[in-house]
Amino acid sequence: MKAEPMNIRPLALAALVLATACTPAATPEPPMTPPTPTQAPPPVSAPEGGPRAFVDQIEASARALVDKLARGDFAGATAGFDATMAGALPAEKLGAVWAQLVAQAGAFGGVESVKLTQASGHWTELLTCRFAKAPLVARVIFDGNGRIAGLFFAPAESTAAWAPPPYAHPDRFTEREVSVGSAPALPGTLTLPKGSGPFPAVVLVHGSGPNDADESIGGAKVFKDLAWGLGSSGVAVLRYVKRTRHSPAGVVSEKEEVIDGARAAIELCRATPGIDPGRVVVAGHSQGGALGPRIAAESPGLAGLVVLAGNTRPVQELVVDQFTHFLALAPDDAERKKALTLAQAFKARLDDPGLKPDEEVGFPGLGPMKAAYFLSMRGYEPAKVAAGLTIPILILQGARDYQVTAPDLAGWKRALAAKKNVQIKQYPSLNHLFIAGSGPPRPEEYEVPGHVDEEVVRDIVAFVGRLPSRKSP
Repeated sequence: MKAEPMNIRPLALAALVLATACTPAATPEPPMTPPTPTQAPPPVSAPEGGPRAFVDQIEASARALVDKLARGDFAGATAGFDATMAGALPAEKLGAVWAQLVAQAGAFGGVESVKLTQASGHWTELLTCRFAKAPLVARVIFDGNGRIAGLFFAPAESTAAWAPPPYAHPDRFTEREVSVGSAPALPGTLTLPKGSGPFPAVVLVHGSGPNDADESIGGAKVFKDLAWGLGSSGVAVLRYVKRTRHSPAGVVSEKEEVIDGARAAIELCRATPGIDPGRVVVAGHSQGGALGPRIAAESPGLAGLVVLAGNTRPVQELVVDQFTHFLALAPDDAERKKALTLAQAFKARLDDPGLKPDEEVGFPGLGPMKAAYFLSMRGYEPAKVAAGLTIPILILQGARDYQVTAPDLAGWKRALAAKKNVQIKQYPSLNHLFIAGSGPPRPEEYEVPGHVDEEVVRDIVAFVGRLPSRKSP
């Protein structure tokens, strides 16, 4: 099953994603999730009858697909697939995956809106679908013959309007659109303080899943908060769309998914007038935090590293912990008991030394996926790599984080205890998104609009401000 990853977010925000090849699927949101190696379908041209007839045809086909899924007519749904899709996702497998989706998002309630998009010669229908627990957007991709070549379900964008946090002062900085890397370039936004500079710069690296440049999660925009807060305090910030959201074709490991884009962003900052090339810092959140030490190790001349809720343990341990937490919130919930059992089985499979890359493992809530992506993570120890770095490191953690938790923070502390240039700080009231709350952390709080706490922004500004300018390689 070809799939687009989602964040290991709470079940209410989780999304199932399907596509056309037997490659890894997504995981709920702690740090590391599989990529989305989606092959783009061939360009579409309007058939005889004109463009209007073609548009009507593919909208009707997309609506019919979702309707058949909802009615349990999986044989009928696969009838519209192209050959590759039909081979990768036969009716029986499609039915199992749909069942997993409904278990997460709740009962299907209908299609609320349809939007046609075209990019790089391809046509895609975006259907906003209502489910009992959370809205999802179905993305149906069509080939040149009007056959379905890709199918994705992803979280709908939050309907809550973002407003600047109190610590943001837009009159102190400017923003402009940039392109990060190549093959293809990733759309990005550079926040540059007003003045002559040169300014230090922070490159923001996303958490798991197909994130936008703002790292929009539920009612929050974590990276936009950070960019505007840091930009208001004299620090340039580069944020960009994650590869697995913009152009997932060819993604087979975290290198293509995360690291290549981060390194390209670092080089872009170094080459930008007004930025001090010797004071470029990487700040990674969740998956980006876990991969931060590797990015730093492969980026000579980086001035510093900020780890925001980065895990030190393997993803399978985080998954078990997360589903254990969900069950503790509702001990009698049969679905959550089953999900925990599946998470434990998932962990056992990934821990099996005999696991082969082409074998399938069952991820709770998503069904079967290839083991190759997870196996590519074996042997990487974030804290151990961080201990080998010479640059200053700031590690920040929310005490109310149920996704990356106390054992992960302890891992950083053990590995970095002897280093004089490492600062570790925990915030008692902050969750995984570094937004304040109270009481036991719950998935639902991610849906409530909120901002990254100002203390986090101040601490990053202070850390960056102390860094000496390093000679750029």
